[in-house]
Amino acid sequence: MEKTERELAFLRDLYITDDYTRRFTELADKHLKLKAVENVLYLNAGTGTHCFAVREAAGDEAAVFAVCENDELLKIAKDKAVALSSDVEVSQMQYDDDAFDAVIADGSLTDPVEAGELIAEAARVARPGGKVMVMLPAAGSFGEIFSLLWEVMLDDEFAADAVATEDLIAELPSVSALDGFAEAAGLAKVSLNSENEIFEYEDGAAFAASPLVLDFLMPRWLGEMSAEKKEQVMERLAQLIDAEDGDLAFRFTVKATIITGEKA
Repeated sequence: MEKTERELAFLRDLYITDDYTRRFTELADKHLKLKAVENVLYLNAGTGTHCFAVREAAGDEAAVFAVCENDELLKIAKDKAVALSSDVEVSQMQYDDDAFDAVIADGSLTDPVEAGELIAEAARVARPGGKVMVMLPAAGSFGEIFSLLWEVMLDDEFAADAVATEDLIAELPSVSALDGFAEAAGLAKVSLNSENEIFEYEDGAAFAASPLVLDFLMPRWLGEMSAEKKEQVMERLAQLIDAEDGDLAFRFTVKATIITGEKA
């Protein structure tokens, strides 16, 4: 059964932030430069974990603002801000053009077809000369899952949904596509940095029960498929993983990618 927005917000805070998002934010931290900035905006702040860390990195002279994706995530982020006595202003506001010295956007869970829009939005709210950083998975991610998912979809009962599965691979933006999005958004001095992150599960059952897979990745990948069919696909995936890998752990790779640039 699909989770409510509230349930997903708690799952994201308890599991996804540390298990998945952290892989992107640790890479971002290696390239984050916030010296001499007066204000910072964090887009898609989730439950706030990384934006509060950014607040510490930015120094006392900088004001940090964060935009959460929905009301439930916002509630958790606000509670964290109170618990941490943080002065990060957390909201769902839409800010004016050319407003921030630095903009950070987390696209790790964004639909790949919206990657260009996210980069454009980050550039829009940055002032001319302002720094922009966007994190997201690039082409080459999830290949091990897609290969097995495609095999499952070749069964006659799922044949009607096979084309959508094939589209999943094409939707993940390549490095050259990301570079094009950045250029189209008006960014200069664009740099892309990637690291391959490995996710490991003991067996097919552990993979299929993972909140990352079950509640965040698969609902998007399986789209409009009925709940009954989604359940069948997950069962087949788990069986296929065990049949192919035997006693070995199942691994898949995510190409965590950071785009940085300056608004021209």
